[in-house]
Amino acid sequence: MNKIIVVGGVAGGASAAARLRRLNENAQIIMFERGEYISFANCGLPYYIGGDITDKEALTLQTPESFHSRFRIDVRNSQEVTHIDKTNKVVTVKNLKTNETYEESYDKLILSPGAEPAKPGIAGADNSKVFTLRNIPDTYKIKEYIDQEDVHSAVVVGGGYIGIEMAENLRNAGLTVTVVEFADHVIAPLDFDMAADVHNHIRSKGVNLILKDGVKEIQNSGNKLKVLLGTGEITADMVIMSVGVRPESSLAVEAGLSVNSRGAILVNEHMQTSDEDIYAVGDAIEIKDFVTGEAGYIPLAGPANKQGRIAADHICGINSSYHGTQGTGILKCFDLTIATTGITETKAKQLGINYEKSFTYSNSHASYYPGAVGMSIKLIFQKEDGKVIGAQIVGYEGADKRMDVLATAIRAGMTVYDLAELELAYAPPYSSAKDPVNMAGFTAENVLTGKVKIFHWHDVEKLPRDGSVNLLDVRTELEYENGSIDGFRHISLDELRDNLSELDKLKPVYVTCQIGLRGYIACRILEQYGYECYNLSGGYRLYHSIFDKITMVTRDEERAADDEILSAAAITGQKPDKKIIEINACGLQCPGPIMKLAQAVKNAKEEDIIEISTTDTAFAADVDAWCRRTGNTFMGINSEKGIAKASIKKGCLNKQVDKNCKDVPSEGNNKNIIVFSGDLDKAIASFVIANASAAMGRKVSMFFTFWGLNILRKPENVPVKKDLISKMFGLMMPKGSKKLTLSKMNMGGMGAKMIRMVMKNKNVDSLESLIQASIDNGVELIACTMSMDVMGIKMEELIDGVKPGGAAAMLANAEESDMSLFIS
Repeated sequence: MNKIIVVGGVAGGASAAARLRRLNENAQIIMFERGEYISFANCGLPYYIGGDITDKEALTLQTPESFHSRFRIDVRNSQEVTHIDKTNKVVTVKNLKTNETYEESYDKLILSPGAEPAKPGIAGADNSKVFTLRNIPDTYKIKEYIDQEDVHSAVVVGGGYIGIEMAENLRNAGLTVTVVEFADHVIAPLDFDMAADVHNHIRSKGVNLILKDGVKEIQNSGNKLKVLLGTGEITADMVIMSVGVRPESSLAVEAGLSVNSRGAILVNEHMQTSDEDIYAVGDAIEIKDFVTGEAGYIPLAGPANKQGRIAADHICGINSSYHGTQGTGILKCFDLTIATTGITETKAKQLGINYEKSFTYSNSHASYYPGAVGMSIKLIFQKEDGKVIGAQIVGYEGADKRMDVLATAIRAGMTVYDLAELELAYAPPYSSAKDPVNMAGFTAENVLTGKVKIFHWHDVEKLPRDGSVNLLDVRTELEYENGSIDGFRHISLDELRDNLSELDKLKPVYVTCQIGLRGYIACRILEQYGYECYNLSGGYRLYHSIFDKITMVTRDEERAADDEILSAAAITGQKPDKKIIEINACGLQCPGPIMKLAQAVKNAKEEDIIEISTTDTAFAADVDAWCRRTGNTFMGINSEKGIAKASIKKGCLNKQVDKNCKDVPSEGNNKNIIVFSGDLDKAIASFVIANASAAMGRKVSMFFTFWGLNILRKPENVPVKKDLISKMFGLMMPKGSKKLTLSKMNMGGMGAKMIRMVMKNKNVDSLESLIQASIDNGVELIACTMSMDVMGIKMEELIDGVKPGGAAAMLANAEESDMSLFIS
């Protein structure tokens, strides 16, 4: 073993070459890289586009000169290995600068070709305004296009790691950004329930997020691109394709090396391919899943570095082995941190693992020390022994630290009982005496040892509302009034012991609180009084994040006008009529921030502005509802690194222009549309009026009842449990907007097809586009829950963006409107 050739640099190849030299000073080592750069920070590329990284040179970790100077490795960049002759142990090389072709012999060969962006079969994807991001030249190309062309908007196709990072950085670069993701959630290593907070956060940062839809075609439209989706279209100046990667293994395939069905190179634990003198590492290889033992494909930089090291060890006679990839990853999404390790709940289900899950919400450090921010932790563990097999964290400061602990626990085969016993570093600025990892262990341990029985967010809808079970919310009255789960009655935890007679002991009790902690305490009380009790894991906070889109808005024009008044007063020395009252509620859990806000508003004068800062993750959803209920003005909320700052004006004096105020007089200009009909023509008319009103700046509410609910149905089959009558209703009714018929001249469906064709020819938006536009324009779509019950329609069967409501919601909207239309 005197001559080793390494094909490809970056993580795997460069690590292997450097390790080889450290182990053998006399070996001849040649590295071929077809690109210009042999080692660069590919994970940092989006941040150069967004402006966080300003120095081009910072992206280059090693140059051919520095690599040779340090390791005496013969680095040949811009030279591509085009053929491997395994028999004679020779590679063919093409110099891409001179087009010269030559051969080079080897004793051992290491392949590190990496992965290439997947290229879906989308017409128009080869347009010059469509980009992918893999390397430094791609980065410069995107950056130069944004800087030199008149670029204001972008569509990112794909909501994976790179897609979300690109969305953030394009937004930071000043572009209007839309992310289109075919799945029902972004970040595949997350489960849907944990991704819900991410969706809300992305939207709060001004990014338009479209889920469960795909790009069908990309067309030129003047100087812009028209991106055609399954249910609408978007116009943008550029498109970033980020739909995943695939192993770049054509060289290995051509050489006759074994690959799997997706083209990933097969290797053993020493990184040897089917040819014992050829090794492969990095994003081009098939790996073993550390948790399940299954073959898989997880392209990550950390494993690639380790694999390069192991290949070099084995070549040099060291018996190193790779024991699998567990998929530990972390992502910055604006100021939010998303971290994962192990397998998802979805994967556990697919494999038939007997698992349980838990949700906990903890602060990054002691709540009484300033700056504590919350994090959500989901644990997935085996029921029989408590072994941790997966973990997901969505949070801010300290999320990375806790994920590293959990990743280590999985690698060590630890259980939830072990998590409860871990002795982790504690001081108030860094953690709590019960670290978030300990809390996750305590919660899971309580479930496995039977101290508490749990039910989950997806079980709530199936609970009977006929009185056969007790449905109980033990939060405070203020929390309950700000939002609750349908059918759950209220008895606060502190009043529970004095009101046990209100609960039927013969019926099980299903309890919810805000995050699950008070529900656990309630169940411990009830169980000891002879009740059968189940606690909602993750509480109302998780349920609300999944089923209600939370949009955090920036302060509006009126707030800006208030600032001008205060600034002018400061210059002139005059005392303003209104003042800003600053409240620090950081570290307080719900309902603490709302209670402090309520007290501040009570003590304030009319039109005073209260600015409240909080780290409570539920506050963004609570404060708007609280303002509407109490007749105060919600002026907006901004979030940065887990600290939300909301502005509220006491009272509602400027009612003519204040759209966020509850007490709008009857001569206000809101619009209320009640859609009773399920006819195509009437549905089109309804949404045309709604979008026109929204375009004029009006607040629009659409209340869908009886046959009108069919407009909102999803076209695909949704697996929901129904009785026989409900199933019959579902079969007889049109499934979604594309199945609606005309009220006149339907002609067995021909009329509907004709009107759709005419609309398309006249460049009139389809009904589906009108519906999506209404959601994008902030039109409130409300499904009548009474009609849904009668007709056997479940919320899961309705399109995203619809919320349940009753006659009271419709009447409240009518009172705030100067026009109510009944479409029948």
